[in-house]
Amino acid sequence: MSRAVPRVRVLVVDDEPLIRDTLAEYLTQENFAVTSCATGEDAVRAATETRFDVAICDVQLPGMDGLELLDRLLKVNPETFVLIVTAYATVESAVEAFHRGAHDYLMKPILLDEVSAKLRRMLATRELHRENQWLRRELSREYDSSQLVGSSPQMKRVHELIRKVAPSRSNVLITGESGTGKELVARALHQHSLAKPNADARFLAVNCAAIPNELLENQLFGHRKGAFTGADRDREGVFLHAGSGTVFLDEIGELPLATQAKLLRTLEQKEIMPVGANEPVRVDARILAATNKDLRAEVEHSRFREDLYYRLNVVRIDVAPLRERRDDIPELVDVLLARHVKSMGKRFTGVAYETMRILLACPWRGNVRELDNVLQRAVILGEGPLVEPSDLPPDLAPVLDDPALVDDLTEAVRRFERRHVERVLRVSADKKDAARRLNVGLSSLYRKIGELGIQGE
Repeated sequence: MSRAVPRVRVLVVDDEPLIRDTLAEYLTQENFAVTSCATGEDAVRAATETRFDVAICDVQLPGMDGLELLDRLLKVNPETFVLIVTAYATVESAVEAFHRGAHDYLMKPILLDEVSAKLRRMLATRELHRENQWLRRELSREYDSSQLVGSSPQMKRVHELIRKVAPSRSNVLITGESGTGKELVARALHQHSLAKPNADARFLAVNCAAIPNELLENQLFGHRKGAFTGADRDREGVFLHAGSGTVFLDEIGELPLATQAKLLRTLEQKEIMPVGANEPVRVDARILAATNKDLRAEVEHSRFREDLYYRLNVVRIDVAPLRERRDDIPELVDVLLARHVKSMGKRFTGVAYETMRILLACPWRGNVRELDNVLQRAVILGEGPLVEPSDLPPDLAPVLDDPALVDDLTEAVRRFERRHVERVLRVSADKKDAARRLNVGLSSLYRKIGELGIQGE
């Protein structure tokens, strides 16, 4: 088995074989991933195939010199830290190198300890820079987790599970209908799992239903150069590229059975086999998965591997549909409306009373995503300052005559309670199972059925 791929990639460019080989051997022993080149042209080609963290470049090179190479490398990847090396240091050449974007300067003869010290200082500077960028993004970014807004019992449960599970590295299966915010739950788990900003801990999402089967395996596991026609370079899959971060597999129920077997190995062994590779590669990413399917039923119909199901389902977070947590609708409306008002520069202060009654009564088959689209349309077409019923899509208008739209709080609660109990009875195996789901005693359930006038099974 191969060792874990080092996270810091270094490009060494020097036309003197002894210096080039000595540097490469020393840095490899220091656990850097090293690529060495004798010319600037070779270095540029290498940089287009591999994203280097640091480049150590001699100034005196045949053909393209070190300063021109510096320009080319930074054009390919502006985040590469470049260390210029020369035997003919002058103030003018140092100033020129720094002016072009070099991060440090070394004179020959090279002292290996000095190279190591400079590299580690440069990498520490890079991490501080990335942490600063991360903090700036967190401070300035618009709050995009509004779909997780809510104080209903269902959402309190989701937030509590996120708080408990996030610090661990356990696999999590997120279930719920489309549009409920499963990816936002995954992002919250990722964000809360980081004790501090970590540039190597990326969040990468893959929609298993949106990528053709023949490309999905390559997307997940990557490939080696020459693995197939057109594979002219190595490519990292998302499991490797995520570093110590998170890979979110959305619509996991659509994963082909052959790919499921490979994913199982990744979960069990923490390693992947890129397409065309001869040896596995260690990975450290946490895996979160989401589905709107009943995976237990998929297992029973042999469409999903049972062993993979249990590996993914270490912790399960269920995101309730919006129609089952209507108490969250007013708060969601406030947050979503404010976001659209801000992005469009419109003048809306809220929604009219009749509008809110309509929104509270809608079935919301598309869940929060549908509510968000309705409010976006209202802001685009409405004049303000309140969202009026006329600003809503025409297909929402018939709910104005819904008998559930009552002002009396006690009657509204009773009708909602009846719908909720009826729904649980429909999806339960029997009344004992329904009582367990409702968290009431069996005798209490029978009494409630009588009080609410529920008929039939």
